[in-house]
Amino acid sequence: MTDPSAGGAEASRRNFERILSLEPFTGLKAILDSLSRDREALCAATSSANSYEELLAKLGYRIILTKQIHVQDAYSRLGPAGGIKAVLPYFDIPTKGSLPMLVNFDSTVTITAASAGFFSKMLATFRAQWSAENQKPV
Repeated sequence: MTDPSAGGAEASRRNFERILSLEPFTGLKAILDSLSRDREALCAATSSANSYEELLAKLGYRIILTKQIHVQDAYSRLGPAGGIKAVLPYFDIPTKGSLPMLVNFDSTVTITAASAGFFSKMLATFRAQWSAENQKPV
């Protein structure tokens, strides 16, 4: 006999992946893919996080807020010696906003307040769509 809740969890994960692959969430998907390869943990963290900062914390990252990130400078410090594991550039075309973030070797993510606010709003929109999709009868 199969566990019906297992089917619901599987459907929720499928909805998570499908919605995350749609516009305007493809950039968020790329960022999340670079932060965690554990899809189950990512799904669980996303479902319970109320902000982007909380999501990152649930994935095991501490947040470092900074006023500005110079992307070219960050690329020059990429690697163990510079302390930067990955540069995640993000450009929002409608607002013409550059919202990069840095993933550091010490399990921190450096972001600006504008990035944190932008991605918190995007996360809320994503979660609302995901929740609505999960409420539909199978």
